[in-house]
Amino acid sequence: MKQVGLVYHPDYLYHDPGEHPENAARLQRVLDLLEEMGTKQRLVQVKPRQATVTEIAYVHRLAYIEEVKRFAEGGGGHFSIDTSGSPQTYDVARLAVGGALSGLDAIMMGLDSAFALVRPPGHHAFPGEGMGFCFFNNVAVAARYAQRRYSFERILIVDWDVHHGNGTETIFYGDPNVLYFSVHQSPFYPGTGHIDDVGWGEGQGFNVNVPLPAGQGDAAYRHVFQEILLPVGREFQPDLVLISAGQDSHFADYLGGMQVTAAGFGELAGMVRQVADEFAGGRVLAVLEGGYSPPAMAASVLSILSRLGDLDLKIPEDTSGLQESPDELARRRVAEVKAVQRHFWKNL
Repeated sequence: MKQVGLVYHPDYLYHDPGEHPENAARLQRVLDLLEEMGTKQRLVQVKPRQATVTEIAYVHRLAYIEEVKRFAEGGGGHFSIDTSGSPQTYDVARLAVGGALSGLDAIMMGLDSAFALVRPPGHHAFPGEGMGFCFFNNVAVAARYAQRRYSFERILIVDWDVHHGNGTETIFYGDPNVLYFSVHQSPFYPGTGHIDDVGWGEGQGFNVNVPLPAGQGDAAYRHVFQEILLPVGREFQPDLVLISAGQDSHFADYLGGMQVTAAGFGELAGMVRQVADEFAGGRVLAVLEGGYSPPAMAASVLSILSRLGDLDLKIPEDTSGLQESPDELARRRVAEVKAVQRHFWKNL
């Protein structure tokens, strides 16, 4: 059995955006299910720390970090058109970044992988702008931290959130040492993540977007990973793999329009782990992003942990009557992506 860490702190519940899809109940339901299934005891508990301002500034502008701090000190409220917070938001956001960093540190100290159960999420956060429920980009800071602290040379970021991670893409758009791979619903918020967005300068080819039409399920996502992620990942040969683990493409999630099951997320995690096992010594750090049906997200996180840790778990999910959409549209989209990315990847 693999040693898998769970990064969590009760202070994550204190970030309060009000009546909002991104709320504390999301994390609480995951914790409850892990207890119910007896899974929590089989995981290594990792206590996070707050990221320092210097660490957050690996990605974010100092003026922006100060803006988030002033926002919280002023009582919170609406930070941007779709992002809200409370007086605790700045400290909790620093703890969310620190959760990703603590997970990485735990892996470097001997864990095989880790799941950072953090909030607020991060993949929509730009160096100087927060949006999409995000303040600081947890995964992006973790990638820069991995480069600076541990001298990783090739980092793969896999983002399967239903929304494109526009902040993460922008941060690494010209970096040939970070391969950003995103499969997401399109057209959909935030309106980015096009096939032709492949990176610029030395980073050309190191940005891979697979925008899928709504209604796609496990078979379509499996096809995307088998046809694009696995061959590209094996050619890239990462020495660290990060996952922006947003489970809002689950069929029960009311903010998304996809049909992925909890078991499907486990399968995706298993394929990501294949690449990590082959080239990165099994090092996988998953960091929570979206997922707005607490029961669906809890089942999905359990499934991911099961595949990361070789745990034989029964995933509590009723998929009876679920009709997965035909994947002809997905096959066509995959072919289009391969036609563009073939200029950069011989394995395609």
